[in-house]
Amino acid sequence: MDEKRWDLHMHSTCSDGSYDPKKLIEEAQKIGLAGISITDHDSIMAYTPELFGYAKENGIELIPGVEFSTMVQEMPVHILGYNVDLNDPGLKGLCEAHKIRRKERNLSIIKELKKHGIQIEEEELLALGSKTIGRPHIAKLLIDKGVVSSIQEAFDYWIGDSKKCYVSGRMFSPAETIEVIHKAKGKAILAHPILLKKKAVIKGLLQNNQFDGMECYYAAFSEAQNEQMVKLAQNFNLIMTGGSDFHGDAKPYLKIGISYTNEEQINRLREIEWKPT
Repeated sequence: MDEKRWDLHMHSTCSDGSYDPKKLIEEAQKIGLAGISITDHDSIMAYTPELFGYAKENGIELIPGVEFSTMVQEMPVHILGYNVDLNDPGLKGLCEAHKIRRKERNLSIIKELKKHGIQIEEEELLALGSKTIGRPHIAKLLIDKGVVSSIQEAFDYWIGDSKKCYVSGRMFSPAETIEVIHKAKGKAILAHPILLKKKAVIKGLLQNNQFDGMECYYAAFSEAQNEQMVKLAQNFNLIMTGGSDFHGDAKPYLKIGISYTNEEQINRLREIEWKPT
């Protein structure tokens, strides 16, 4: 019997992905996934009653999810929230706060680009029609204007972390983000920890915050890195999730289902009820 697989990390057109939520379900069904979670950046807009019905029609379990941005000592830390109550006021409030943060940040990045003679207006960003606008959309305009030839180049040279026109904007801490997820009856998972580079930083985050799990299987990890994260998660008795971080056209090298969560860990994700210490 084939192993059941859940891809618990992907993005739709409700943030910076190029596939709409229904197409993500269709693609998941095509490759035989048991379920998915659409983890848009700081947004739960993908989750409509119609989408849950569509997922059921296609035999796909749809697990409510979100990926929140946080900051620790000028270092971006992403936190995945799963099985969250989509009607929770605190969760909705945090999403709205991030929406305001992104708008302010976009305007600041545009201002920095203008200092380098690159003219981008807010109206041009809005015209792209995305529900959540962020750096990938600015990167697209940089391509359209002939400033760069790819999204990767835009990030590497202009708008990536610590680059010429990078602006962090106001950020939230892991602790306050995890608290919101827990109050929304969800599970808080440390996303793609290897990207944090230093194992000591990862351990510090796990020791100082009430994480329920860690993303141990990630499309951009090597097998050795996956194993390293599994051992660390086992030491902390954490749920071990996996996902592709699929974005579509923005990151064509990340394919749906390339990394996944198995049934044992899905059951842990369903069963563990968080209780404050």
